[in-house]
Amino acid sequence: MRNQLTTHPTNHQPIAQPVIEAAAALMRVSELTESNRAEAMKFLAVRPVHTVVMTSFINDNGLQSELNRGKFYGYRNAEGKLEGIALIGHSTLIEARSDAALRAFAYKARSSETPIHLIMSHGTAAETFWKYYGDGLTQPRLTCTERLFEVSFPFMVRKGSDKQVRPAKTEELLPIAKAQAEVAFMECGVDPMTKDREGFLKRVARRIEQGRVFVVTDGDKLVFKADIIAQTDDVIYLEGIYVAPEYRGKGLGSAYLSDLTLDLLNQAENVCLLSNVEFENAHKSFFKAGYKATDQCTTLFV
Repeated sequence: MRNQLTTHPTNHQPIAQPVIEAAAALMRVSELTESNRAEAMKFLAVRPVHTVVMTSFINDNGLQSELNRGKFYGYRNAEGKLEGIALIGHSTLIEARSDAALRAFAYKARSSETPIHLIMSHGTAAETFWKYYGDGLTQPRLTCTERLFEVSFPFMVRKGSDKQVRPAKTEELLPIAKAQAEVAFMECGVDPMTKDREGFLKRVARRIEQGRVFVVTDGDKLVFKADIIAQTDDVIYLEGIYVAPEYRGKGLGSAYLSDLTLDLLNQAENVCLLSNVEFENAHKSFFKAGYKATDQCTTLFV
C-alpha cells in the first residue's frame, strides 16, 4: 500500500497515520449519479468560467457515461454539504473549495480505473493535488502554466475577414484531426494520431457532428480551425485554435477568431480559452481578436 509506513506491524505498533488520514478522507468521497445532478450543477454554477468543462460534460453526457472518460466524484463536509467536485480520469478536473476536498480527491485518484493523462484546476491547485497524489515521490511528465483569456460584451469587433468561418463538415475529418493532433503535440508532446488514432478520430468526428468545430478553407486547404470543447448557457470554452503554417503572420488567425467569437457571444455571455504562457505569438493574436488575459492556471501532464 502506497502510504503504509510500517513493514511488519505487531500488536505494539500503531497503524501508520497517513493510512488513517487517507481512509478518513476517502469516507467523504462518493461517486455522483444522476440523482445528484441538480446539486452538482448548482455547485459548479458558482464559478462558471472555471467549471465550464465539467458542466458541459454533464449536460452532454450525464454524470455517468463512458464519454466522460472518467468518473465524477463529490466530497462532502461534516454537515453533508458538497465542498468539491472532481472528474477523475483521462482529463482530471478539480473544483475543490477546501484543502480537505483536494486531498481526498488526490487519494481517490490513486485508484482511478481510467489512466490519468492530465490534471487541471485553477491557480496552483493542480500542483497541490499532485503532492497529495504522489506523496512527493514522483514528478509529472510535463508541467505547463497556462493563461486564461476571456472576452464578453462590450467587444472590440475587428473588420470582417475575407472568408467566412463556418461549421466543419464530416468529410473534413482527416485534415481537422491532423491539425488538432499538431496542436496537442505542441502542448503536451504526445501525438494522439499515433497513440490512439481510432479513438481520437471518433472523438473529433463526434465534435464535428455536434457542430462544435469551425473552419476556414481555401479550396481543399484547411486555413483556420477552432473547437468548442465545452459549452453552457454562460460560457463557451475554445481550444485547438490552428492556422496553417503558410497562412501565419498575416493577421488571418486573429481576424477569423474575432469573427467566430462575435457569433459565439450571441450564444453565451463569455468566451474563453487557455494557452501555454510560452506561446507569445498566439497570445498577440488573441489580444488582436479582442480577448483579455484574466487569470492563469497550472496543467500537469502525467
